[in-house]
Amino acid sequence: MRLSRFHLNTSKETPGDAEISSHRLMLRAGMIRKLAAGLYTWSPLGLRVLRKVEQVVREEMDRAGALEMTMPTVQPRELWEETGRWEKFGGQLLKIKDRKEAEYAYGPTAEEVITDFARQELRSYKQLPLNFYQIQTKFRDEIRPRFGVMRAREFLMKDAYSFHLDEASMAETYQAMYDAYTRIFERLGLKFRAVAADPGAIGGSASHEFHVLADSGEDAIAFSDKSQYAANVEMAEAIAPAAPRAAPAEEMRKVETPWQRTCEEVAKLLGIDLSRTVKSVALVGEQGFVLALVRGDHMVNEIKLAKLPGLAEYRLATEAEILEHLGSEPGFLGPVNPKKAIQVIADRSVAAMSDFVVGANEKGFHLAGVNWARDLPEAAIVADIRNVLAGDPSPDGQGTLTIGRGIEVGHVFQLGQKYAEAMGATVLDAEGKAQVMHMGCYGVGVSRIVAAAIEQNFDANGIIWPTPMAPWQIVVCVISAKGDTVVPAAAVELYEQLTARGIEACLDDRGLRPGGMFADMELIGIPHRVVVSERGLAAGSFEYRGRRDSESRQLSRDEVFALFS
Repeated sequence: MRLSRFHLNTSKETPGDAEISSHRLMLRAGMIRKLAAGLYTWSPLGLRVLRKVEQVVREEMDRAGALEMTMPTVQPRELWEETGRWEKFGGQLLKIKDRKEAEYAYGPTAEEVITDFARQELRSYKQLPLNFYQIQTKFRDEIRPRFGVMRAREFLMKDAYSFHLDEASMAETYQAMYDAYTRIFERLGLKFRAVAADPGAIGGSASHEFHVLADSGEDAIAFSDKSQYAANVEMAEAIAPAAPRAAPAEEMRKVETPWQRTCEEVAKLLGIDLSRTVKSVALVGEQGFVLALVRGDHMVNEIKLAKLPGLAEYRLATEAEILEHLGSEPGFLGPVNPKKAIQVIADRSVAAMSDFVVGANEKGFHLAGVNWARDLPEAAIVADIRNVLAGDPSPDGQGTLTIGRGIEVGHVFQLGQKYAEAMGATVLDAEGKAQVMHMGCYGVGVSRIVAAAIEQNFDANGIIWPTPMAPWQIVVCVISAKGDTVVPAAAVELYEQLTARGIEACLDDRGLRPGGMFADMELIGIPHRVVVSERGLAAGSFEYRGRRDSESRQLSRDEVFALFS
């Protein structure tokens, strides 16, 4: 590609509304242009990168035996009502009407559509298993679209759906998709981790997220320093303390805390470690008022709480409900002597504590030296209800946990029979009986991968593409005096020789000064750069510099070709 004939529109200015590096660099490189909130036009440069990712995804899906198809992006309300998601999906579902006032959704995902297809097309267990996929635009009406294409409303996604007669077959395809995703991110040259995750709104049982590791990642992930264990912090298990609970060493006493409401403030006043305090969170579940207890230096994990009996639809208690059950206002709450009978749920770490500090259920006071059994009954439920911290023991017993940041770019689910049952998707088994099919669901954020790759690979000068994702592998830069024909001809010759060898090359023949030309190529992240100049030709060499190199070096023509052998 001759850049003199290509639309390349870079900018030195940093966009004011770009919050993260990938957004800034994609705008500066001219890869994307904003049309409206969360809506972006992909330029020819950006599209080259997007198509590279898409092709790797397509090749690995085909290799895993999935069958490509395409489904409508506009989906009728009736399908979503069959699964109950017309209302449950929430505000992210963009609802539209046609001229006949019929209601539709612009698809954020396609479980309903593919299940409708399957119930019409599949009749016998002999047709199973089958795995269908598409690479298609999706739309989710994000309440606050941000970070460019990282959290856009419209995005390109590969979504796949598999159908099975039984759980064993579903698990087999799930593993095949897990392996395919691993190959995708390895081929793209990205550092990533697969982590155990919560299925969320999609539903189902087993679930793994694939995260590109980056300091700017929105998601916290926990992984062992001695094993392959990794999980989203929402799912990572905080194991119970190994040491038995110590015997009481203090008497329970009331201490004045006039304005100290948080565990941090109370610990500072009393001159004790934060880990000796207990945080009380007042909730209302299906069975009524609940007090959840975690250590003062820990955070309640809402997803873990919601998985406990009676708390699937819990909410925070109101101040009136707190006053009714505990007789106090927030900031001074605790499990000792409540005003009315309550259910107490203690995190495993709290159940192992002795001589701890809790609210006294009286404004301006806390209780110190509190102990289980002596001062309050043992908790009705002891469970893992907190987020893990760096340094916690790994749940698999190997090493300790490290907390890192990740950008979710892929997710695989074992859906089970949730959608097939709701929509009556059955096949006949070997005995002629109708069986509800089992399903798997597998998504990859194709456009999000582009931004995630930049978050992991950039410097002060611009993007540093992994070679498989780069718009071109090498750029041939021309430095010649006005009117010179020898150097430009030599540059064209090298460019054509590279192209003839199947090497994706571009020729920067725009006539820019070296500084501006090199700045553009570093900004857009071309992995290799060779400069053709009068001095180099006289010496029989080309000036070469890799995108990550700190210095240039001289290479012969054959040495340039050898870079790609």
